[in-house]
Amino acid sequence: EFMIILCGLLANPRATVASMGILIQTTSLVYVFPSSLSLGVSTRISNELGAKRPAKARVSMIISLFCATALGLIAMVFTMLVRHRWGRLFSTDAEILELTSIALPIVGLCELGNCPQTTGCGVLRGCARPTLGANINLGSFYFVGMPVAILLGFVFKVGFPGLWIGLLAAQATCASLMLCALLRTDWAVQAERAEELTSQTSGKTPPLLPIVRTESRSEPGTEDMMR
Repeated sequence: EFMIILCGLLANPRATVASMGILIQTTSLVYVFPSSLSLGVSTRISNELGAKRPAKARVSMIISLFCATALGLIAMVFTMLVRHRWGRLFSTDAEILELTSIALPIVGLCELGNCPQTTGCGVLRGCARPTLGANINLGSFYFVGMPVAILLGFVFKVGFPGLWIGLLAAQATCASLMLCALLRTDWAVQAERAEELTSQTSGKTPPLLPIVRTESRSEPGTEDMMR
């Protein structure tokens, strides 16, 4: 949303806002794949930690990050290969197509960082540490990416590509911090913590109500009628 607002402040806002819309739709399409991987690894790691298998949780984290990196590479190659043709699916305007072709390689580089960091967020959720992932995202995008985008786009007059370079800086920072957090994770401690969280949750479960059994009584006169 902030990127679109900033696009409206650039020269030729009609073309920049339209091109930004195309690129955001592109990133939303690519995001489906790391998001699905993130959900899967979150469930897998939480199950492994709950079963007191920290080594398998660590292996799951490593494999998921390798898969996410592969997805990022595929997305980067895809955006570079279709940079001159992708915009034609949305518009025939020459200015919009030019801006889209210029920014698409930067979008590909962003996805190279976005796929691993999205998967890393899933790993942190599986460890019951979503707050850490949220803080990393908040700091990277609003305290690194936003200032860089404003400086390049308006102060250094880079324009539309400068906004995406700011987003690239945010993605690189987020992916780096996420990787550091995951590499410093003590999986044995996380398994113990998972056991503690499970026991705390079980202790808060309300007791079941006692089952009250009532004896059925036949209506008066029924036995006489049967006789």
